[in-house]
Parts: sequence; structure tokens; C-alpha cells
Amino acid sequence: MNKKPIIAISAGDPAGIGPEVTVKALASRDIYDVCRPLVVCDAHIIKQALEFCGMQTFNIRKVLNPQEAKYEFGTIDVLDVANISMADFAFNRVSEMTGKASFEYVEKVIALAMNKEVDATVTGPINKEAIQLAGYNYAGHTEIFAKYTNTTRYAMMLAEKNFRVVHVNTHVSMLESIKRTTKDRVLSTIVLAHTALKQMGIENPRIAVNGINPHAGEHGLFGDEEIREIIPAIEQAKALNIMADGPHPPDTIFPKMKGGQYDIVVCMYHDQGHIPTKLLGFEYNHETQKWEGMSGVNITLGLPIIRVSVDHGTAFDKGGKGEANPQSMLQAIKYASLFSNKK
Repeated sequence: MNKKPIIAISAGDPAGIGPEVTVKALASRDIYDVCRPLVVCDAHIIKQALEFCGMQTFNIRKVLNPQEAKYEFGTIDVLDVANISMADFAFNRVSEMTGKASFEYVEKVIALAMNKEVDATVTGPINKEAIQLAGYNYAGHTEIFAKYTNTTRYAMMLAEKNFRVVHVNTHVSMLESIKRTTKDRVLSTIVLAHTALKQMGIENPRIAVNGINPHAGEHGLFGDEEIREIIPAIEQAKALNIMADGPHPPDTIFPKMKGGQYDIVVCMYHDQGHIPTKLLGFEYNHETQKWEGMSGVNITLGLPIIRVSVDHGTAFDKGGKGEANPQSMLQAIKYASLFSNKK
């Protein structure tokens, strides 16, 4: 068992579904077959999640560090941060208290990974407005991890089974995305994607690179960013023996990757990659009026530590109801285990 990687899981904003999907994921015995999971949260919040999910047969073991945990199925090891006042707590509410709590969970898992006390981190969803209320000026998890690990070259990769995208730009405006689409940033993202896929066991990754304009610029008719920045980056990647090609029109490349022609698509801005990935991973059943599919993960490339996240938000409207789908959390933990074993 000691050879299995220790995965530190920050449970996300307590007012949302993060703690719920965390405990539901740890109700799967196969998680313990691949890793040793450690939840970083307030123990009272995890206890509450077990209760409203009908998981009273599961126990909680509060620990001060990863070494104290037993990692046994049926007992959830919780590194108790103890930063929530249950008297002031409420679901479905953006608050400074839960924003501060969720940020501190993230701080803790990063510190554990940087100190090599755990092998990888998995993050539950945080609420950007809540962490801003708490005084933390970050656009999201990716930027927090980059800052706390002193990383300047990083990228966000989304994965839904064999459908993968990686972003040159993420949490900035469209105008800023265009300004930041430079040869250097595009090349860096291609290299990060190539490295990550090789770590995952893909010997010769096939990388498609999107354009940023309609029809990938149509040879300069609809913009020249492809000619000035993207094509030179692709040519330099090829000189590094990376199988990259493009720029491709974004409206036609994703079906090709879905069909197996590529292993990943390099996307120029946030929605260019997020929309097709979530369209594949999120499935709503109109008859039951429930989300039956909620899959896909978010992986930050380029960090000195492993970070994988669920690919959905806090869903405050579902908090405390026991209805959340843990599929993405399950995938995130398994991806973190996979990357840990490839280190």
C-alpha cells in the first residue's frame, strides 16, 4: 500500500458541492486501489456531507499530517483545517468565510506537495467571488498554483477521456487573449502539451493547433495573428521534433480529434477549449431533469507539482441536497494517481 501515491484533495467551497463530490468519490473502493486519498477541509463540513449523502456508515479520522492517516476504505482521513463556524454557515451563499476557507484548503495542499509530503493534489471547485471577498485577488485555481509554486510557464489542459484541449490563454478578456497570442506563448503551450502527453504514455503525441480568427484567418483575410505568431510557433515546434500542425479552423478541428486523428488541440482562448469539452462531458437527462454526466478534468501543466481538478463549478444551488454527480472528482483523483505513477 505504501507504494500508492498520496493524493491531497482540497474539498472546495463548503457552500457548494465540493465536499459532497469528495465524500461520494471516496465511497468508491477502487479509489483506494490506486492511491491514498487525504481530504483537506474542515472536519465538520465533511461530517455534514456524509450525513446528507446518507453515508453515515463511513467514519472520519482527523489527522495533523499525511503520516498520521491510515488510508483505509470506509474511513475518510481529513486534515482538519477547522476554519468554518457552523453557526454562521449556510449553503447556496457566497461568503467571505467560505471563500477564505476554500483558499486555505488550496494553500495547504500546495504546501504539502511542495514539501513532498504528498505526491499530487486534486482540487474541488472554489467560487471566484467568494475568494475575492476574502481578499484573495486571483482569477482561479490555475493562477493560485502558479503564484504559490513560482511558475511562469504553465497552461490549463482539459481532458474528457481521449478528448483533450490545452489553452494558450484562459482567464482574461477576448481583447487581452488576442494581445497575448504570441509566438512565444503558443510555442510554450505546444511544448507543455507534448511533455504532458508523453508523461501519460502517448509515445508520439499528435498536436493540432487552432487559429484565433474565423477560418484560422483565411490567409490574412480575417486577421493576421496566424501568419505573424501562430504559424512561426508551429514551425519552431516541428524543428523540436514535435508533431504539431495547423493553424486549424476551430469549427472543424474538434470533430477530427474526437474521431481519433489528434491527441490534443491547442486552443487560443478560454471558451475555444472549454465549450467543446464540456459539451462532451456534461449530459442532462430531460426525463429525470438531472445531470447524469458530469465528467472531465482540469490539469495544470508546467508546475513543479501535480494538480488536477474537477471540471465544474461550485453549483451553490445544489449544495447540501445530496444530488451532485461525483464523476469528475473520481476522474480527477485517478488522473492525479496516473501522473504520480509516471513521475
